Amino acid sequence: MLPFLNKEWEQNAWAPPSVEAPGRGRAKPSGQLSLLSAGQCRGAVVPAAGCPCGSACCGEMRRSTRSHATGIEYNLVRLPMGCSDFSERPYSYADIPHDYELRHFKLAEEDTRMKIPILHRASAMSKRPLSLYASPWTAPAWMKSNGDIRGKGSLKGQAGDKYHRAWASYFVKFLDEYAKRNVTFWAVTAQNEPLATLLAPAKLPTVIFTAVQQRDFILRNLGPALAQSAHRTRIIILDDQRIHLPAWAQVVLGNASAARYVAGVGVHWYLDALVPARSSLEATHRLFPRHLLLYTEACSGFLTLRFAVALGCWERGDRYSHSILSVLNHFVAGWTDWNLALDLQGGPNWVRNYVDSPIIVDRSKDVFYKQPMFYHLGHFSKFIPEGSRRVGLASSRKCPLCDLEHVALLRPDARDGRGWGMDGFPWDVPFGISDPAVGFIEAVAPANSIQTYLWRRQ
Repeated sequence: MLPFLNKEWEQNAWAPPSVEAPGRGRAKPSGQLSLLSAGQCRGAVVPAAGCPCGSACCGEMRRSTRSHATGIEYNLVRLPMGCSDFSERPYSYADIPHDYELRHFKLAEEDTRMKIPILHRASAMSKRPLSLYASPWTAPAWMKSNGDIRGKGSLKGQAGDKYHRAWASYFVKFLDEYAKRNVTFWAVTAQNEPLATLLAPAKLPTVIFTAVQQRDFILRNLGPALAQSAHRTRIIILDDQRIHLPAWAQVVLGNASAARYVAGVGVHWYLDALVPARSSLEATHRLFPRHLLLYTEACSGFLTLRFAVALGCWERGDRYSHSILSVLNHFVAGWTDWNLALDLQGGPNWVRNYVDSPIIVDRSKDVFYKQPMFYHLGHFSKFIPEGSRRVGLASSRKCPLCDLEHVALLRPDARDGRGWGMDGFPWDVPFGISDPAVGFIEAVAPANSIQTYLWRRQ
């Protein structure tokens, strides 16, 4: 959903806006800044099962999201390569055993009848170009050590052998078939959650990789296969929890030959509470500043003891904004939600791994609901166009009982400033924003709120 922010960094002496906390005195703006060029704005995953309503409700959803005034302008989209747990069934594109040349490779009906038409409609409605990236959950059963699309297995053999060559060719065949249907991809992730799914439900589709195995697969098979193809598709590594950073990046990107195929590092948000952003995200950026950091998956309602879907839950929206504000301030270039839309149960999901979604569809009533998460996401996706730059935002004083979370960006034309503030406290917080080029804004953040401020710089 969020923009993927480019890997080009520069120094600039522009004085940033500053935040004045309650009390006297304005903040002193900092001097030199690191600027991050922004790419696409926030996006989400096209469900592996297509639209969960399968009725006239789809048309109403399209009409609702078509309007520039009401739509929130996602332009970064992640697509499952084959099935995920949110498919209605497990499947691959190459089920004939030992077909190492992939002569029988064929897209599924889920692709040709649902995913591709949805992408075409989304592209037609979007006023901004969509950037797509794809993620594989599982390889065909005959390539896996457990002999099953479902469940935990590694790729047979080792990097450079016939299984790894076939698996790399699988990526290229996927890109070929989608390109024939006028859908192209900016990037692919090397594997969805190569380690986290070890702790997931037993039948969850996955292929297990260590960092060393992923590096060798990229170096010997996937990187060369993509480079020799007709596609300009780059690779995103990890696509898993940030507890693996910076170690995973050091293994893969520390090898210059493998790193040249890699656009950046994908991160999932599920275990963020276990490791600070500074020692994971920021540490990775400091080591590899020319590779972007991209949040590739997040959702609420996972592993809940009660209900996966909580209609109207503002707390889940708060968590989205908290995550986005936090990671934007630690060099992350974009943030992707898991599902565009789900049903009232939090599916379909053939593993019964139900979760929540910003849009929930009630099939029985042929209606859909935009949840608080949807509107929280809109504070970012609607207002961060491609080419925006994150800039420093200095706080005048620390206030443990009223400290606002915040971030500031410049539009591509460098004339519009925009700032976000989130009040996570159950009381109002007065504050001010000072921009040396414009002046001073006095405002109040209502309890448990997020606000977006836009102003024209002269």
